[in-house]
Amino acid sequence: MSLPDQLEALLFVADQPAPIKSLSQALQVTEGQVEQGLEILERRLEERGSLRVVKLAGGYQLATKPEYAQLIAAFLKPQGNRLSKSLLEVLAIVAYKQPITLAEVEQVRGVQSDYSVRALVERRLIQDMGRKAVPGRPVLYGTTAEFLHQFKLNDLAQLPVIDPSNPESSELAVKSLFDE
Repeated sequence: MSLPDQLEALLFVADQPAPIKSLSQALQVTEGQVEQGLEILERRLEERGSLRVVKLAGGYQLATKPEYAQLIAAFLKPQGNRLSKSLLEVLAIVAYKQPITLAEVEQVRGVQSDYSVRALVERRLIQDMGRKAVPGRPVLYGTTAEFLHQFKLNDLAQLPVIDPSNPESSELAVKSLFDE
């Protein structure tokens, strides 16, 4: 059994992006060997088949190639699980200003946001990151690995850049992220 074949099998059964360290431990090889095996697997999959290796949320995962998207969508008939405008607003605020409290989110939005925060926690897009060291010790929220995965980001550094001197840049940056 070759290392690329073993990696393909592990990535096939992984329910989330697998970090190199986990793959290395499972296969009892070095992280460098895993990286080489992933490169071989990527090249092999590029040449044939419907799958590819993608790097997401700090790990690797098998995904279908983009040209198969319509076929898969027609087969799965996915239910619309889109985020409402209010959920997107709150998610964008948390993504760019994390860690952030509910009161701080509400201050930015100017409206009550507890429902939106709860809904995003339930969808595992944001999570409790601890408590702020102020009276009342409010919960601090931040994005999750699921957020990175769902928006096809490897890390938060890949968020679109917002230019503070241009008020329209924040809207454009957030729109580019969430409309994909």
